[in-house]
Amino acid sequence: MAENDKPTCCHCASRKHTPRTDELKADVTRRINRAVGQLNGIKVMVEEDRYCGDVLTQLAAVESAVKAISREVMQDHLETCVVERVQAGDTEVVDEVMDLFKKFM
Repeated sequence: MAENDKPTCCHCASRKHTPRTDELKADVTRRINRAVGQLNGIKVMVEEDRYCGDVLTQLAAVESAVKAISREVMQDHLETCVVERVQAGDTEVVDEVMDLFKKFM
């Protein structure tokens, strides 16, 4: 790649070719902050020797929240990065997507 050439796909670049919307960034950030808050609360529950069932219930809630964030980012990935790569003739992105799906199943 020449010095002035820039990668045009998110797979081979450190940044997305098509930036996330401000709305998506705000939503994902809000959800991550909420999950971090929940994790901090769970940490306190463990330190205070709270009932295991209550801790597990909160852990399940955090896991569900993180999965929802993953689905949102995956949808953005499919709608932008993947579509752009397929339109550019790069069908290897299908293998990447399948690997990502496997990680979240």
